[in-house]
Amino acid sequence: MKLVSYSEYRDSGVPWLGKVPAHWEVRKLKHLFNERLQKGYPNEILLAATQTRGIISKSMYETRTVTASKDLHLLKLVEIGDFVISLRSFQGGIEQAYFRGIISPAYTVMVPSLAIERNYFKHLAKSKKFLGLLKTCVTGIREGQNIDYERLRRDFLPLPPIEEQTQIARFLDSKAAQIEKFTRNKQRLIELLKEQKQNVINQAVTQGLDLNVKLKPSGVEWLGDIPEHWEVTKLKRVVNSNPSKSEARASLDHEEKVVFLPMENISVNGDIDCREKRALSEVWDGFTYFQRGDVVIAKITPCFENGKGAYLKGLESDFGFGTTELIVLRPSKAIDGAFLRFLTSTRQFLLLGARHMTGAAGQQRIPSDFVKNYPIGLPPISEQLEILEHLQKKSAEINQAITRAQREIDLMHEYRARLISDVVTGQVDVRGIEVSELAEEALPLLDEGAVESNSK
Repeated sequence: MKLVSYSEYRDSGVPWLGKVPAHWEVRKLKHLFNERLQKGYPNEILLAATQTRGIISKSMYETRTVTASKDLHLLKLVEIGDFVISLRSFQGGIEQAYFRGIISPAYTVMVPSLAIERNYFKHLAKSKKFLGLLKTCVTGIREGQNIDYERLRRDFLPLPPIEEQTQIARFLDSKAAQIEKFTRNKQRLIELLKEQKQNVINQAVTQGLDLNVKLKPSGVEWLGDIPEHWEVTKLKRVVNSNPSKSEARASLDHEEKVVFLPMENISVNGDIDCREKRALSEVWDGFTYFQRGDVVIAKITPCFENGKGAYLKGLESDFGFGTTELIVLRPSKAIDGAFLRFLTSTRQFLLLGARHMTGAAGQQRIPSDFVKNYPIGLPPISEQLEILEHLQKKSAEINQAITRAQREIDLMHEYRARLISDVVTGQVDVRGIEVSELAEEALPLLDEGAVESNSK
């Protein structure tokens, strides 16, 4: 289905809006919404403003919102279908309410008039062009930023005929459902690919590549049988845990800059971002020390469970420092660093480590003793290198498939954002489209060029 423009346009006189279909009106927001200022409803449920789910019950979003004021009678009433300008609306748009309840008095509650269809404005309020308008109405600095409602209400909105607003909303709702289904399917594919990658790694590092090799009991219940010529040992016998930074003291220059790795610069795929460099005087005390060639493992939840860690072969300085939430393993001659990294990213290692975590909820950490005493089946170094070559090839193939699927999701979200913006501002005409036809319509095959051309 090819979307077409309207036959006739006129200049709206509104800079952010540009041209609109000739039969559309342009009205000030204050003529389309009333402000709800009702207070004194302490027994209503507490609401939370979210950018992805709208205005919902606070009990559904408790951990992500600020605790409400004890003076509940001072909170503002919100009815289902109202729109709320929250402290983050200038970043994600104005949120629609799906529950009746009460919300922060710092928020503005907007009640749509009969001239504007709620579901049409729901899409307009999240469109890129409208977000651009909101950013021009921001007052305050940094954490104190908010939208100046008095200024916003004097700005203009596009207003198609009410029946056309309804059709636009139905079209966009249907498209959004299609895109959500596409996204869920791609996310499931990504999870299956990750599971496949884990299976490949687990098989290779616990039983090797030769399916016909003679096996022996490892004596470790969860490890099971291993190749007969492999050695059963513990990590502490083949690695040095958390080596001392004193070994680097001889070449100490306080002004020298070395790589610094915060947790966000270490990926679950084992990649590191070395762009952040700090002077030794800033990091010598209070951070985790490591050298090029070491293996680092995140020890705090949920980073550990997600498999965050890396083999630091590509460290851009001889040594460096990073977050205190790392365990450092230095491989001996008996174990290759890359092989060690794969061992510490296996499903067994992560699951068993999670069971041994200690500490308060949300701040649990894996004990160093668990890592040191972790039993492994160790192949000869020559066989480790063969396994590595196999794993690197297979992992690269699977990672490429994961990257492609994620890029398809990102492109579809870009397409959706562009489509919403074009439809709610009248750049394309959807009046004659039967929404029932959309259910069977294939979504566009997108690439970066398609998204770029569609946005012009």
